Amino acid sequence: MTLLLLVSCSKYQKILKSSDLNLKFEKAVMYYEKDDYNRALPLLEELSTAFRGSAKAEEVNYYYAYSHYSLGEYLIASYLFETYSTTFPNGKHAEECQYMTAYCFYLESPIYKLDSKNTYKAINQLQLFTNLYPKSERVKECNNLIDELREKLAKKAFYNAKQYYITEYHKSAIIAFKNVLIDFPGNKYEEEIYFFIIESSFELAKNSISTKKQERMESTIDAYNDFKQRYPNSNLFKQAKNIEQKTLKLIETIKQT
Repeated sequence: MTLLLLVSCSKYQKILKSSDLNLKFEKAVMYYEKDDYNRALPLLEELSTAFRGSAKAEEVNYYYAYSHYSLGEYLIASYLFETYSTTFPNGKHAEECQYMTAYCFYLESPIYKLDSKNTYKAINQLQLFTNLYPKSERVKECNNLIDELREKLAKKAFYNAKQYYITEYHKSAIIAFKNVLIDFPGNKYEEEIYFFIIESSFELAKNSISTKKQERMESTIDAYNDFKQRYPNSNLFKQAKNIEQKTLKLIETIKQT
């Protein structure tokens, strides 16, 4: 077994040192097709420069990108797929590589709590693909991935807003919750958001100076009416109604003073 391994390594070293570029390409493809990407990569890296401008450059770039992708090096792969798409816009793999540019960023999109940079890049690249190839069979998948990524961003924005609510920065919470509704319409947190706006509005009004108290109480009633109209059968409706009743009593008290 050890002898076979040494012989194999010796053969590979000879290929690496060879000046026969066509042999290197043939062997690189062979290693790639055997899923031996660690051996394919050094050959393809050399060939990507040596074959630049030649007829084989397109295939070398294609295999080179996929080798990095297959090793889980998605950001490098994304760059190489994009390089292919830019260099060979009419190449036979152009559509596929444009999609893979986006898909690699999708794979690099972290959990919602972490930096969203790659999530935004993935959305932008997926949208670019659908614009460039509107009739592609991959468009449906792109739209599904975009929806998934936007849901992740909505979750991040919701929990950031909720943190203001938890820490009793009620004015900031109201602004943040409303921004979630604007930026991510139709997200799955909407019912909770509208309810939290009622609660935050009430707490903000209750603790306001006298000159702003009534106006903010009336804003709480507006928030309640909005919630009532949208979610008349909500499990949170009883709590919302209770806040409305407290607010109306406080408004009456203010008017009598």
